[in-house]
Amino acid sequence: MIRILIADDHAIVRQGVRQVLAFAPDLEVVDEARDGWEVVERLRAGGIDLLITDMSMPGPHGVDLVKRVKDEHPRLPVLVLTMHGEAQVTARVLKAGATGYLTKDSEPEVLIEAARKVAGGGRHIDPTLAEKLVFETSLAGEQRPHERLSNREYEVLVRIAQGESLNDIAEALHISAKTISTHKARLMQKLNLHSTAELVRYALQNGLSG
Repeated sequence: MIRILIADDHAIVRQGVRQVLAFAPDLEVVDEARDGWEVVERLRAGGIDLLITDMSMPGPHGVDLVKRVKDEHPRLPVLVLTMHGEAQVTARVLKAGATGYLTKDSEPEVLIEAARKVAGGGRHIDPTLAEKLVFETSLAGEQRPHERLSNREYEVLVRIAQGESLNDIAEALHISAKTISTHKARLMQKLNLHSTAELVRYALQNGLSG
């Protein structure tokens, strides 16, 4: 039996995923988490074979959450289930340690197949996303500016674009507001942006705002 932790800040999504996985006799949802900190807490309690997580939640999420999970539980497979279908987002999460990536418009049987494959030590990426990864990242003649950001700078960029204040981001990531300000200044320099409005516009144009 594969014991699964579902993480999503929307109860209706968690319930939907639970109902889909209930059709598979070898898959069992044993716990749920509403934010990144609950994910960390639940995993530390043990008894989880697979984490299925959203990208955008309160607390640590996305690349930051995947890195935290893999640092503490390097052998735990992580399947990302998200609305984000952009190649650059997928690439960063896979690089952080995720072993599977699906969008929420995937068919139920695809989710079941992915959960089994990832829990068994394999990898699963939606074919459409895999194609995007090849043609939008590997074959891209030149990196887009945000692809040169560090993971922390990228996280700050996305959170600012989602409307979070620097203090909110600092609290969520458990680092000082001064450090967040430094990250913001560096990422804006790398992107050649001069205001928060320009930063938000850039994120929207590149599908980075969630």
